[in-house]
Amino acid sequence: MQPIFHVDGNRVVTSPDAAGPWDPRMQHGSAPAALVVWAAEALPVAVPMRIARITIDLMRPVPVAPLTIESEVQRDGRKIQLCGVKLLADGVVVVSASVLKIKQQAAELPSEVVTRPLDLPGPDQCMVEPGNAASSPFVNCISMRAARGRFGETGPGAIWFRVDRPLIAGAAVSQAMRAVVASDFSNGTSPALDFKQWTFINADLTVSLAREPVGDWILLDGESWIGPDGAGLAMSRLADQRGYFGRAIQSLVIEPRQ
Repeated sequence: MQPIFHVDGNRVVTSPDAAGPWDPRMQHGSAPAALVVWAAEALPVAVPMRIARITIDLMRPVPVAPLTIESEVQRDGRKIQLCGVKLLADGVVVVSASVLKIKQQAAELPSEVVTRPLDLPGPDQCMVEPGNAASSPFVNCISMRAARGRFGETGPGAIWFRVDRPLIAGAAVSQAMRAVVASDFSNGTSPALDFKQWTFINADLTVSLAREPVGDWILLDGESWIGPDGAGLAMSRLADQRGYFGRAIQSLVIEPRQ
């Protein structure tokens, strides 16, 4: 399968398969989120580091169109690196992101400090989820397995996600990329409102990782809260088949469909 993005220097060619469920001219949020992580991971570090936190502000809808990447190291310390990444379309900033890396160093932890074990079935024991509630080209690049509830059905849910195609031409899909791609599905994993009657587009995405995930499958164990004045939250615990490793949160813009 063809990659979602081809990157040449700081120029990006976008595949039509980046499109999301809200507007076929606009990208699914997972696509630019993965591109941001790739750009941040490409910035050199003096010592081994990994991404611990990604905050992505979707300044405007990201078009299915050529993009430009601007990335910089904002702080380079002995223990952390703070990166800034922007995506531009026709010279206009559409994504502004902050990525925190932390130095990797082995530590002998107390015996009671362990990975929180998974309390839901693994993907091989779960129902195949077609994702019909949010059908879009990008969703077709993802495999889903429903551990609790169904994708797009109202109420808390838990869905496994797996990236099934290359995201950046010539680059492997990193574990942090897998985590952010899955995380941007939080609002569809646990919607509080009917997708046919409401839109609940996320304006941002923050993902925090206590450790890097292992394997291809990422679980979102999520719930959503909706306020009375047009805003809401979609929140997910992140897990792999070894246990829970992170959290994701989206700020939602709530509107009735016209």
